[in-house]
Amino acid sequence: MNAPVLLSLTDALARLQAEPELFMVYDGNVEWVASQLLEVLPVRASMLLETSEEGKTLQTVQMLERWLLQADASRGALLLAVGGGITTDLVGFTAAIYKRGIRYANVPTTLLAQVDAAIGGKTGVNLDGYKNMLGAFRMPEFTVLEASFLQTLPPREFRCGLAELLKTFLLADGPAYAAIVSSLKMGQNEDERGKMGISSLKKTDFEDERRGMDLSSLKRANFEDAVRKAAAIKSQIVTEDPEEHGVRAKLNLGHTFGHAIEHEARVHGDDINHGEAVAMGIILAAELSERLGVAQKGLSTQLKADFSLLGLPVESPYPVEDLLEALRKDKKAVTGEKVKFVLLRAPGDVILQELPYDCYLHTK
Repeated sequence: MNAPVLLSLTDALARLQAEPELFMVYDGNVEWVASQLLEVLPVRASMLLETSEEGKTLQTVQMLERWLLQADASRGALLLAVGGGITTDLVGFTAAIYKRGIRYANVPTTLLAQVDAAIGGKTGVNLDGYKNMLGAFRMPEFTVLEASFLQTLPPREFRCGLAELLKTFLLADGPAYAAIVSSLKMGQNEDERGKMGISSLKKTDFEDERRGMDLSSLKRANFEDAVRKAAAIKSQIVTEDPEEHGVRAKLNLGHTFGHAIEHEARVHGDDINHGEAVAMGIILAAELSERLGVAQKGLSTQLKADFSLLGLPVESPYPVEDLLEALRKDKKAVTGEKVKFVLLRAPGDVILQELPYDCYLHTK
């Protein structure tokens, strides 16, 4: 598997102009991005998707496969995904299995996708409410990093991506974590609330989730540099371990508990998005790290304070006892009774450890 390729929009357009058989699947929420691309690219056919976790299923993949078949897409086709992580996961899995595999590329339009979901070649769909239980490793031809595509991202979706960005720095770059938290807090202290996504991080600021962000404020926090740095960290880890036999599993920081929280949310009909679940999962992982003596006492308190100030949730609405069955069925489980947990020593320093799925309950 090749290393991830990260491109500017200009470089990506130059490569796509030469594609003789180009197809596009795009999220209806960013039709404005797709429209601009359709004006300048030789797209043979395009498909609009109304994406949701509930629609991230084999049935949707089968629909895309039939569409490609009816459009006479050959083994030489390139499938372009334009949207967030759900779109890139679905399109990547479709490309991985259509005619035993065709090429695809990602144009991520959410912060979460630009720093995590669209990089690294993990594709997949959900099964019976469990996250990404069916999938394949299939590296995209490239992933585009374009800040302007974030300008219509609602504040809550920004926070979702922020959780993944902070996760990346927590596992690999402690100084970068401290720097971005400090920058974002400073933006809040300057009372820029209402002008940008960063300033609208508080959970009480949901009055207009359709409002986009003022990217000039993001630039003042050097946020574009932070996005590129996080994407580069993930790219480096994936290059070292493309199919998650070792170090790549560190990217699952917060996801073991986070996926269990997402599962419980679907069971109960609660509105919790992926980034919010990951944020709560990171806190639980930090608490477990302290209980096991891996981290010094106070780490989880520090992270709670940081996350809370940035508008991220820190307390799971479900007791850990209710998360256990989902933990056992998580795709990261190594046996029926053990799970590979990512534990924090300190910001920028994590370890992998196989532990009983219910270890949180038996430590203090």
